[in-house]
Amino acid sequence: MTNVKRLGLTALAGSLVATSAYAGALDVSGTAKVTYASQDESEVNGNPYSMSTGMGFTGSGDLDNGMTINYTYSMTNAAFSSSNLKLDMGDSGAIYFGNGDGSTGISAYDDKMPTAGEEVWDDLDGQANGIATISKTNTFGYSGTFAGLGVSASYNKDSGAGTAGSATEGSSKSIVLSSSDLVDGMEMGFGIGDKSGTTTNNGTDMQIVYAKYTAGSVTAGAQLTQIDKSAANSDVDRTHIAVSVAVNENLSVSLGQSVVEFEASAKDDQESTGIAVSYTMGSMTVAAFNNTEENTGGTQGTDDSVSEVSVAFAF
Repeated sequence: MTNVKRLGLTALAGSLVATSAYAGALDVSGTAKVTYASQDESEVNGNPYSMSTGMGFTGSGDLDNGMTINYTYSMTNAAFSSSNLKLDMGDSGAIYFGNGDGSTGISAYDDKMPTAGEEVWDDLDGQANGIATISKTNTFGYSGTFAGLGVSASYNKDSGAGTAGSATEGSSKSIVLSSSDLVDGMEMGFGIGDKSGTTTNNGTDMQIVYAKYTAGSVTAGAQLTQIDKSAANSDVDRTHIAVSVAVNENLSVSLGQSVVEFEASAKDDQESTGIAVSYTMGSMTVAAFNNTEENTGGTQGTDDSVSEVSVAFAF
């Protein structure tokens, strides 16, 4: 009986050792942000003060073939936000399967312009106009860098465009090529994507091209986005320019402008302008921005604006 017990304990100890050898690490991070927001007079403001929280769980482990597996799960205000499973293959790049994070493909490059805070179109009524993005739900992705050329791609079988298994079942795919090695101080990229599956999205093609140049504490950039839809007179082009200045290692300011042009002759250009400032003190960041918009959705005289001051803590 004693020998049997010893054998059982030895086997249990061996299994625990084997398990711990492949066990991954788990990290937990979080944020808390208190915000004061002031919107356009036509908006229903309510209480201008609010607080948002975020929490992220990151797990990782090494495989016996030298690869690494990573998993992230994010929550916003105690509700699911996004998740991502990543297989890191070293020099061969990484494969992703994500839900809601948009970390690969054209969605990850919808706005690459320098900013000290939010994008110039953020929280405005026309913020979705002229933005190149595809479905972020249950999406496969790939990223890698080869000889200084970055590759980021995504594929989604059903992009919310139609009923799965039917003739209108949708799909979306995109790829972006980028590099920071061609010119010292400059990052540039070009991407294409498409969505298909319904009358609304069928034949929707999109392209982006951007460049950012950093000289000392100043970064300036420009991005062009083109969205072509099969419906007549529904194409949209967006031009975005921005500049940011790192005043010191803690203080940054930025100014940007975005112009959306609609193919429909009855629509005017939608113009958005934003200024932002942020100051970081360790794990605390104090930030403010003001975004204004003219001719929202191409409708002349329909304007919008939002101002926000926030204090955020990271832990």
